[in-house]
Amino acid sequence: MKDHMNIIETTTGLLERARHNHEPVAAGTSFVPDALSAYAVQEAVAARFGWYGDAPACYWKSGGPSREAVLTHAPLPPDGVWSSPAEAGKWPFQMRGIEAEIALRLACDVTPLMARELDLNQAEKLVDAMCVSIEIVDSRWIEGLNAPALAKLADLQSHGALVLGEWTPFQPQDWGQQSCLVQIGGQPLVERRGTHPMNDPLFVLPAWLRHATRQGRLTPAGTVVTTGTWVGILSAAAGDHVHVSFEGIGQASVQF
Repeated sequence: MKDHMNIIETTTGLLERARHNHEPVAAGTSFVPDALSAYAVQEAVAARFGWYGDAPACYWKSGGPSREAVLTHAPLPPDGVWSSPAEAGKWPFQMRGIEAEIALRLACDVTPLMARELDLNQAEKLVDAMCVSIEIVDSRWIEGLNAPALAKLADLQSHGALVLGEWTPFQPQDWGQQSCLVQIGGQPLVERRGTHPMNDPLFVLPAWLRHATRQGRLTPAGTVVTTGTWVGILSAAAGDHVHVSFEGIGQASVQF
């Protein structure tokens, strides 16, 4: 147990230093032994920086590569959540990965009991609004996206910043036909249709809410979760303007 706590403390210290100095550090090959430890590091880093104090996190990311995969979750630093159009030219990114996503906003408080019993059919009743979001992928590890999976999970699943478009009332969609357009600087336009990895952004809600309420915490109305990329991870560079739109839902943009 002592060795386990030492690993969590050491990893927390590395990530704290990387964030404080705006310089990545080496993850190496020996790291947190399991997802529970990685989540403990997430919470410890958030506490060190005072992101939420004693209150529940207001912003989250949740997702995975498929419905069969174990979904992962991370609370997001509120100072890196921006309204569109966003200016990010002075933000200290190591990398600028672009994920085009849909964010959802809770209409009501969710208790641990509600979360335990929640299924996908009930999930949309908990949502009052949605918006286009741009998840900016970054890393505190020198290895970047090649760092060990649990290292990336401890590092908020490689979160850099989140840009939120204008909120619109939630309406059920034909997600299999939903189109998404991404323009990054002078690169060719990227167009996708029906490419959410779980076929429905709401799929993340039951697992995410069970995670968010796992320590007996209530997840309050107004909490926002961004739900996974429709385009994989695209690369942007300093100076690029990024514009993402989802037909019938909205748009979001960020200037690097």
